[in-house]
Amino acid sequence: MLVRAGRRAGLLGLSVGVVAAGAAAGVALERLTVGRAMRLRARAELDAAAPFGSLRGVSRQVTADDGTRLYVELDGTARPAVPAGQDTAAGPAGAAAGPGAVPDAGPQAGPGEAAGAAVRRGWFGRRRVQRTPVLATAPAGPDAAPPGPSGAPPLTVVFCHGYCLNQDSWHFQRAALRDGVRMVFWDQRSHGRSERGRSYQAGEPATIDQLGADLRAVIDAAAPEGPLVLVGHSMGGMTVMALADQHPELFRERVAGVALIGTTAGRWNEVTLGLPAYGARVLHRVAPGVLRALGRQVELVEATRRAGSELTAVLYRKFSFGSGGVDPAVARFAEQMLEATPIDVVAEFYPAFGLHEKAAALAGMDGIPSLVLGGTRDLLTPPAHSEAIADALPGAELVLVPDAGHLVMLEHPEVVNAHLAALLERAARRSGVPLGGLGGLDGAGDPDGSGVRP
Repeated sequence: MLVRAGRRAGLLGLSVGVVAAGAAAGVALERLTVGRAMRLRARAELDAAAPFGSLRGVSRQVTADDGTRLYVELDGTARPAVPAGQDTAAGPAGAAAGPGAVPDAGPQAGPGEAAGAAVRRGWFGRRRVQRTPVLATAPAGPDAAPPGPSGAPPLTVVFCHGYCLNQDSWHFQRAALRDGVRMVFWDQRSHGRSERGRSYQAGEPATIDQLGADLRAVIDAAAPEGPLVLVGHSMGGMTVMALADQHPELFRERVAGVALIGTTAGRWNEVTLGLPAYGARVLHRVAPGVLRALGRQVELVEATRRAGSELTAVLYRKFSFGSGGVDPAVARFAEQMLEATPIDVVAEFYPAFGLHEKAAALAGMDGIPSLVLGGTRDLLTPPAHSEAIADALPGAELVLVPDAGHLVMLEHPEVVNAHLAALLERAARRSGVPLGGLGGLDGAGDPDGSGVRP
């Protein structure tokens, strides 16, 4: 069985050989110029000093329709009153407890925190030490939004993160908006601090439609009334589309704005991922089966991948960012989130993307203030996919950020924040509710000259 898994892994390696060759060249150059010990020391310093992923809200659990426990945080003006000193969930979620963990699984332990901690392995084999934080938990019932000055419930912004990430991928947006906007963040099933999907463990395939149903459960529990703005990145954007397909009445009655960032409405199997056309076809054909095989041999995969950790860091950067000028601390933060997703969770969701076809569901968003934003150098959801979504939503604002990759909200947060602020202003006007402070953001016009189609 080990030999068979190794052969399947070899097929996947062959299909991505072109990408790996270029990445390996970068690694070779890095090895010539920087010693391994120095790289490890620099990485440890980044981990200790970077504030990314440190923002916490008030936590609660939401139960999905199959019993899966989803981890949710209320932030901004959504934070209910809690006792002094108990108003945050401790620690960053970048190393959140992954599959099978209950929502009180905590962040990676720092120096001196190993006592009483559990050790788990991330996607590419790093040992991740975890401790259990003290969480401030919101009341058990639905969280009715406190009324605004006019007596009407205020606008609530719900953020949906992408594949192999968690809610902390919205760090910069959370920091910019938390002083005056009601916000809800959640970890999608099997990601971050949410529980491993129970339906998948019972033998059912993971689907984007299930994620749409999860989002509805989060809304019903954390924002049961008042206007909504739904913000989705990558798989999170697909989640929003699935919700629109399942509950068009919700979009007619309550959704006042939608932001679809670095995502696709379908035809993902046609994406080349930066490979030659033949290599891309092979990859899309063999990857689901290979990932399933690797997911059944987690320990073997993790042991073999540890030796290639430097190469995987280069691949992370290639598929996450579009330029070489990314802050090393931000790049490391993204790497931590990706590492925290085990290979069996990668295998769980990957087949769902080829089955995702929700172009028809976009009709339910027509007329709603919408932002469609992507990076011009996004290899996972290329700009043509953002353009196709915007074509289906004639009133949408299309923003293509030059030299930006898939994690555009981390790579160019000032651009995303400004356009998101403008969307919130439009949504507030549409719903007739006051909007709190936007952290000094200027949402007017085209603040960065990044190519907006009105």
